[in-house]
Amino acid sequence: MEVTEGSVTVEVEGARDGASEGRADEVFYNPEMELNRDITVAVLRAYADREPRAETYLDAMAASGVRATRAAAEGWDVTAADVDDDAVALAERNLAEYGGEAVQRDANALLHEGFFDVVDVDPYGSPMPFVDSAVAGTRNLLCVTATDTAPLCGAHFESGVRRYDTVPRNTEYHSEMGLRVLIGALVRRAASRDKAAVPICSHVSRHYARTYLELEANATDATATLEKLGFVHHCEDCLERDHEFGRLPDVPETCPDCGSNRVLTAGPIWLGPVADSEFSERVADAVTDDMGEAKRARKLLDTVADELDTPTHYDQHRLCKQWTRPAVGMDEFVDALREAGFAASHAHYSGTAFKTDATVAEMREATADLG
Repeated sequence: MEVTEGSVTVEVEGARDGASEGRADEVFYNPEMELNRDITVAVLRAYADREPRAETYLDAMAASGVRATRAAAEGWDVTAADVDDDAVALAERNLAEYGGEAVQRDANALLHEGFFDVVDVDPYGSPMPFVDSAVAGTRNLLCVTATDTAPLCGAHFESGVRRYDTVPRNTEYHSEMGLRVLIGALVRRAASRDKAAVPICSHVSRHYARTYLELEANATDATATLEKLGFVHHCEDCLERDHEFGRLPDVPETCPDCGSNRVLTAGPIWLGPVADSEFSERVADAVTDDMGEAKRARKLLDTVADELDTPTHYDQHRLCKQWTRPAVGMDEFVDALREAGFAASHAHYSGTAFKTDATVAEMREATADLG
């Protein structure tokens, strides 16, 4: 069948909900990932202005080639790679009108043979088996999707430890935990090759985490990125949390706020900004009405651009349940925190997520008169 996304019409085979776009044993098209692809196109548009010398784009797991075709339609010199011959044939047909090349190659092998200005790694599951080669073969921008959200957020603890070489914890901000686990792992892998990897746009949407990392081949800058890794200490009882930068945590035995001994420590994870606000605004501006998920993409990107850089977010419903009082509108809640003198913003992780520099006790007092 044929589908239209943005400015391109492509041929696809099948669709499965809730999965990433490519698998080695079949070629399929996943409409659930259209938001991901819409934002990718907007990022490529914004990045072309940020780095005019960037020209080449590799879709390392191309599957039906939808993402690669959309990149080609934007003027990028595209290579679509896949290990499956049916996927390559389909991608080749889709690219024919827009230019670009489809090759039957293993992504790891291909990335060790040459360089691409932009590399997109969107596998089925964890991207970590491809990260070393992707870092080696990327000049400017590395785009990474991870769909193994349970290991990332700590719900599948042992898998998360193995794949991401960290201690993930399953908290009410599990989606942000997963994103920061992912970015932290990518930053460490890049630094091992004397490359600095800095996230300039990131988002979490339902069943995946997505980040865009700008790379710089500079050992000093790579060391500086490691300084933004650290640990989060989370109290399961009062929901207070703290963070510390560094590679060796000072793990508290009890919560300094409520005295509970149920304190979880996660890390090392990325504690720095997950996005560049100015660049994210430009990405939002690059979203066009011909995109099927334009409205969602703009709202998400605007929220990402305005988010505070705190390492974790709160959920208003979870807090209000803890405080045994009804929840209120998010704008009203965030405004109350600001009026009390605290920094506060919505967070893109859910409709009830927000960020603030206030403690849990300060939040409770500042919003006591609401509802």
